[in-house]
Amino acid sequence: MPEKIDKHSLEYIVRSGVAGGVAGISAKTLIAPLDRVKILFQTNNPHYRHLAGSFRGMFKAIQLIYTNDGFMGLYQGHSATLLRIFPYAAIKFVCYEQLRTFLIPRDEYETAGRRLLAGSLAGVMSVFVTYPLDLVRVRLAFETSHAQIKHGRGKIWHTLKTIYYENPRYRFGTGGYVQNEPVILRFIHTTVDQNVHFFQAMSNFYRGFVPTIIGMVPYAGVSFYSHDLIHDIMRSPRLAQYTVLDHDTTLTGPTKLKSESSFDTRKPLQTWAQLLAGGGAGMLAQAAAYPFEVIRRRMQVGGVVNIGGQFFSIGHTIVMIYAERGFKGFYVGLGIGFIKIGPMFACSFYVYERCKHLLRI
Repeated sequence: MPEKIDKHSLEYIVRSGVAGGVAGISAKTLIAPLDRVKILFQTNNPHYRHLAGSFRGMFKAIQLIYTNDGFMGLYQGHSATLLRIFPYAAIKFVCYEQLRTFLIPRDEYETAGRRLLAGSLAGVMSVFVTYPLDLVRVRLAFETSHAQIKHGRGKIWHTLKTIYYENPRYRFGTGGYVQNEPVILRFIHTTVDQNVHFFQAMSNFYRGFVPTIIGMVPYAGVSFYSHDLIHDIMRSPRLAQYTVLDHDTTLTGPTKLKSESSFDTRKPLQTWAQLLAGGGAGMLAQAAAYPFEVIRRRMQVGGVVNIGGQFFSIGHTIVMIYAERGFKGFYVGLGIGFIKIGPMFACSFYVYERCKHLLRI
């Protein structure tokens, strides 16, 4: 019998990373047009704000984008999405697998709290590494101007330069110090003064990062937890005969994975059951974290829509959203979110689970 793969080995990490990356690309490509419309609504884009708040407005927005920019307009910003989503999804799934092995090494450690913690930490780690790419993707999707610029409309390089040279969050006082700066920036200013402007410019790529992290805790935690929970329900004795795939030898052959947890050696679900588990997990996660996503989007495009490209804090952004639309402003675009998140998570988890079994992990 061939030697089994250890979950902490480089071979397993690479294989699970490839499976996660492929799953992420497949899912994002599937729902890219809806994703762009949702971003336009969330960021209160002046050309589309009158269409926000209804399913009819969503279809009108899609039609308007298609009329103005053609089919590829529905995928504007998608190149940046693909650059981000492969490492993001790969890191998220790899971290979840590794954290799950650490927190739940055997079946007796299987608890709701440990599942939530593993999912939340995996989401936070993946976002921290790939957040600048997400910011670039949002800026590209937000752009609706049809004027030609010398750098080329919708170009990633132009967007990178625009973000880099936007007004920084922190400004210098008359005495040469940075006003209202955090401790870390004060330390940088006093020790490497000549580089402080560089660090300020780089901080532009992390606009909206704090609400992202706050929102990622329930988003990733709930998605992984609910996915595993729905799996448990599908595998219950009364349902297993209808939901578990036990006849396809390409997916149920002997695994090469070495593990003490039954989670790692279970047979895959039927296609419809796996899609249902992934879609349900995505919708629950979306509902739990959506207000944080709206806040994040508004902060990410602040350099474009705020007067003078001013950076607004989380508190100011929350007040601004509430003043514009009231409480429902934190859920603008949620209908589109539900329409896109179900298929996206269904596709993501389905492709990931199938890739894992095909790679014998």
